[in-house]
Amino acid sequence: MTLTRPSPGVSAGGEPAGRPGVGRAVAVLVLVALAALIPLLGPSAALHGTGEAPAPGTAGIALLRTVLFAALCVPLGELFLRRLARSMPGTPPAMPRSWAPYAAAAGFVAALGLASVVSTGNLVPTSPADLDVGGLYASRDGKLALLEVNAFAVAGLCALSRRPATQVWPLAAVAVAESLRAHPTTEHGPLLGSGLTLVHLLCASLWAGGLLYALRTLRGWDDREAGAALLGLYARVAAVLLAAVTATGVWSSLRRMPSDTILEQLTDTAYGRALLAKVILMVAVAALALWARIRLRRAADPLTACTPARAEVVVLGVVVALSGLLTALPVPIRW
Repeated sequence: MTLTRPSPGVSAGGEPAGRPGVGRAVAVLVLVALAALIPLLGPSAALHGTGEAPAPGTAGIALLRTVLFAALCVPLGELFLRRLARSMPGTPPAMPRSWAPYAAAAGFVAALGLASVVSTGNLVPTSPADLDVGGLYASRDGKLALLEVNAFAVAGLCALSRRPATQVWPLAAVAVAESLRAHPTTEHGPLLGSGLTLVHLLCASLWAGGLLYALRTLRGWDDREAGAALLGLYARVAAVLLAAVTATGVWSSLRRMPSDTILEQLTDTAYGRALLAKVILMVAVAALALWARIRLRRAADPLTACTPARAEVVVLGVVVALSGLLTALPVPIRW
């Protein structure tokens, strides 16, 4: 009797075999689509009953900022995790394909869209004639918007070059520009606010992007001991990043909503409602991170920690979308 090997795409029983990557790709697309609903539908839900007037194009701006934040998380997380992997002895050479060029392209498009809004005086352009590109050089917000566009373009070129690690500099420029944009000079203590936002944004990007790339890396490694060691090393650094994200987030919130009014504003303002939702999700993220750490240290198979870690990545994606929504909502405090 001659044994024949099933042809590709056909199971041993003669039935078509599904591609293992197709289901995962479909799941990712579904999650991305659901995350996009938060900035698109979130403004109307958050503003309902508050009496606050939304700015023009709030939903579109929130979506563009969500894409921009995600485009910052992915490459910074890759660079961070690759550095951690190189610090381990006996690390397997196989690393997953970089998503940095795609992230840079998405960030460039998002930054370009945001720059077009700034060029029309923070109004949604209805035609190319509405754009005043030259006017971008005349305002602080315009210059910062142009800096982000150019920085993502340079980051994409660096990601495709022989030295992809150099993209850390243009990505850092994007983070600095976002921090300065979020705190205008008319604000009380803008330098302190920008510093808090910069630390918050960088630590959150390293945390979320690093976990995503860590899970992608472990999927391609056959060495389970090395995989557990990498996840453990990431978990130790992530604990510090979580502490920094929490501290800067609380401090920034107290600057925008004083402690004697914060409970009222969390329910009566759009910004407060979105912030409250983000806090609840961050508690869930912290619980998932703790669960993963317990499994990593106590389970017979440490890599079972990947299950709560995958859930943590999904919730972090929702947090990124909420962060994009927060930047588009009116700030409740009056300086």
